[in-house]
Amino acid sequence: MKKTYDAIVIGGGINGGSIAYHLAKRGHHVLVIEKDQLGSKASGAAAGMLAAQAELTEDGPLFQLAKKSRSMFPTTIEELESKSNVHIGYVNKGMLKIAISEEEEQQLKHIIQLQKNIGEQTEYLTSEEVRAYEPSLSPIVRGAMSIPTDGQVSAYDLTIAFFRAARVLGATIKEETNVYSLIIKNNRIQGVVTNEGEFHSERIIVASGAWTDMVVKQTGLSLPSYPVKGECLAVKTDKPLLTQTIFSHHCYLVPKKGGRIIIGATMYPNTFNTTVSTGSVCSLIEKASIILPEIINTQFEKAWSGIRPQTHDGMPLLGEHPHVEGLIIATGHYRNGILLAPITGKVTADLVEGINLDHELIHHFRIDR
Repeated sequence: MKKTYDAIVIGGGINGGSIAYHLAKRGHHVLVIEKDQLGSKASGAAAGMLAAQAELTEDGPLFQLAKKSRSMFPTTIEELESKSNVHIGYVNKGMLKIAISEEEEQQLKHIIQLQKNIGEQTEYLTSEEVRAYEPSLSPIVRGAMSIPTDGQVSAYDLTIAFFRAARVLGATIKEETNVYSLIIKNNRIQGVVTNEGEFHSERIIVASGAWTDMVVKQTGLSLPSYPVKGECLAVKTDKPLLTQTIFSHHCYLVPKKGGRIIIGATMYPNTFNTTVSTGSVCSLIEKASIILPEIINTQFEKAWSGIRPQTHDGMPLLGEHPHVEGLIIATGHYRNGILLAPITGKVTADLVEGINLDHELIHHFRIDR
């Protein structure tokens, strides 16, 4: 059995999948190691929003990174669906970021002007204009920021598509495989020790989400990151209630195929406990019903949670370990892991190959910033 690879990716979430795909696409022999099953953590729990403008409201390094990643989706989806035979559920019908108070309305108008000043597509819709697009929304909605270029995908399907496409291109994927330790000699990465033995590579990428810190702790590096639990729920409707994703300060509602609507999400920092509380479900339904009153007449389907990796400054960690050559870290994407997956894969593949990156942008995400 092959024991030496051009690169080893630790982590079976969406960013691990994107990294494996981009490396395999460039001809590298890649091994992916996942301690559970592919997409079984935060990636599988995500609602799949591509909310570059809705989530990230002001210009800056993260906004620019998100825009670059969003622009990669049409080509990426086409490639992945062709290679993987997975339908990813890419929907590009836009998004409405709504206001239900005067303060929120003024904030939206300010954000719209900021984004227009840097050339983004967006406009303000009055309450009447909003309900012309989405008649089921409550009259309490005072207005909305229309974002035609934000969209959504099926997060789990996109994750699986990355891995299947990578496998088609020659990647090896091992699930239910634990990494016990990293093999480091003379401050250079050499491989990993797992429950299936040792695997060797001089390029190892740790993309283990909220668990990344546990993998790299033997190097003496403590990452400025922490886990955040997010709970969501899904309901089913007999008739379509929404055509676009609705984003607000209080919750979001994401319409999916089959009459499903995903409602999210809570935020509980510094915990790996995945239990979904009754209180959280009730709170989300209450918040959603204020925006979309008919939600209380829908059929409850299920609730779940995911553990997302957040950093202290809210920016992803993306770069080479400051002391161990060949060890690359990609984590801290928090609520934007799905959105940032294409660019994360590309940038990481560039790091592996030593390609000169856009340092004016990428240096903001380095590990030792």
